[in-house]
Amino acid sequence: QWPLVESGGDSVQAGGSLRLSCAASPYGYGSSCVGWFRQVPGKAREGLAIIWVGDGDTEYSDAVKGRFTISRNTTKNTVYLQMNNLKPEDPGKYSCAISVGEGYVCTRRSGTFGYWGPGTQVTVSP
Repeated sequence: QWPLVESGGDSVQAGGSLRLSCAASPYGYGSSCVGWFRQVPGKAREGLAIIWVGDGDTEYSDAVKGRFTISRNTTKNTVYLQMNNLKPEDPGKYSCAISVGEGYVCTRRSGTFGYWGPGTQVTVSP
C-alpha cells in the first residue's frame, strides 16, 4: 500500500485558480514519480502533469501547459498542482498517483502508476 491523499478541490469561476495537494508516504518518496490525472464521466482518464520527485523534472499535457504547474515539497512529501486560468473544460475528479520502487517508470499514461489517491473534485462555472 502507498497511501495518497488529495486535497484542494473546490468550485471556482472560469479564470480562477486552485491549488491541489497530494500527500504521500515518505518511504521511498525520493525515488518516485507523481502524476496528476483528471477523470470526467464517459471519458478516459487524462494525464495532466508528472514530476520526477528526485530532481523535479516535469512534463505537461498540451491541454494544461502554461496554465498548470506541478511542484513538490520533499520535506512534506507533498506534490502540488497549481491551476491557473481555469476553463469550463477543466472540471472533473483530479487524482494523484505515484510510481515508486526499483525500475519505476514515469509517463503520463495512467497504467504506469501503481498507487492512486481517492481524488478531489474540481468544478468550474462559466
